[in-house]
Amino acid sequence: MKAVVFLSLALAIILIWGMGYRTDVPASAAEAEQGEPDPEMGPNRGRMLREGDFAVELAIFETGVPPEFRVWVTDGGKPVDPKKVHLKVVLTRLGGKEEHVSFAPQENFLRGDTVIHEPHSFVVSVTARYNGNSHHWQYDSFEGRTRIEPSIAEAMDIGTGIAGPAVLRETRKAYGRLVMNPERVRVISARFDGTVESVRVGLGERVSKGQPLIAINSNENLKTYSITSPIEGVVLQRLANPGEQTDGRALLTIADSNALLAELDVFPATRARIKQGAPVALNIRGLDVQLQGVVQQIDTMIRPNQSSVVRVALNNPPADLAPGGFVAGEIQVAEFEVPLAVKRSGLQAYRDFTVVYIKIGDEYEVRMLELGREAGDWVEVLGGLEAGAEYVTENSYIIKADIEKSGASHDH
Repeated sequence: MKAVVFLSLALAIILIWGMGYRTDVPASAAEAEQGEPDPEMGPNRGRMLREGDFAVELAIFETGVPPEFRVWVTDGGKPVDPKKVHLKVVLTRLGGKEEHVSFAPQENFLRGDTVIHEPHSFVVSVTARYNGNSHHWQYDSFEGRTRIEPSIAEAMDIGTGIAGPAVLRETRKAYGRLVMNPERVRVISARFDGTVESVRVGLGERVSKGQPLIAINSNENLKTYSITSPIEGVVLQRLANPGEQTDGRALLTIADSNALLAELDVFPATRARIKQGAPVALNIRGLDVQLQGVVQQIDTMIRPNQSSVVRVALNNPPADLAPGGFVAGEIQVAEFEVPLAVKRSGLQAYRDFTVVYIKIGDEYEVRMLELGREAGDWVEVLGGLEAGAEYVTENSYIIKADIEKSGASHDH
């Protein structure tokens, strides 16, 4: 199975590369692909912006503080007093949203007044005024971003969804067997003792309600009367034969084979969270379709292995389902609505973050998430993503692989 997955991934990436769609990458990587030199970096590991003798070094500083811009200015190679420079930066993120950063002097540099949130992916516009002159620069600084043509995305089955509220249903696994519902089992005996004249059904035979089962010759009046089936079901036990005396004993056992229960074993930590009537999803060995049921009863006894039995009534079980089959159940133990959630299938690892990839037009970009509770297919989002954002839910590994191939890393 793993080999098939890796082969599919490899073929997907080869196909995407071969079809030649454009990928947005950091300026340094793009320039390298075009044979141009990497951007000049300054002594503070920032990007150098020059116009004549005037130079600005712009860096994102994040040591011991939330990410912020810091700027060092020189003129003719000599440091400029930051109090003499007026600087402004505009960041244009994917989708056209702008963030404006103003600066104030601090020691020998200018410090930005805005936290630069992840991802650090934007078009950077810089305006600096010094000594009566105005200087302007603009450059792309992208990370975790790529562009895929719609036809390629469709061919790769890249599915998307809209981030928004969701109902999270927390479940716990439990295992057990199918059993007859004891409330639908009938033990047949004679109302008046006598001699069994005939037994009209055999072991395992299906009977209908009101069908004659046994003829009894009464000891009291020597008349013969019939015992009929009180329910529709199957003969589980035949304990009487012609010529025998009834003697107040059980003669037949009939059970409604369609009234099955799943008996699931649960342990104390799970048992304490289960409520009567809770929904249960059931997977039965040999049955391809998942069945649904509800918790009918929670056993009050704890067995020697410290487990208890939870009995689940099945909703519309197939007619050919038989008791004794192995069952795996997912018992719902909690349900809660959250204002923002994403599908677990869309999550990927990126650097030290768990992320999804948003989609705007034919461009995709990473979003670092702060996650909350998880349940089923959904994960609560506490930060890093806006409600209403379109994000990749299926085959997000293709986006991740292309970004890693392009070299769109954490580059300032």
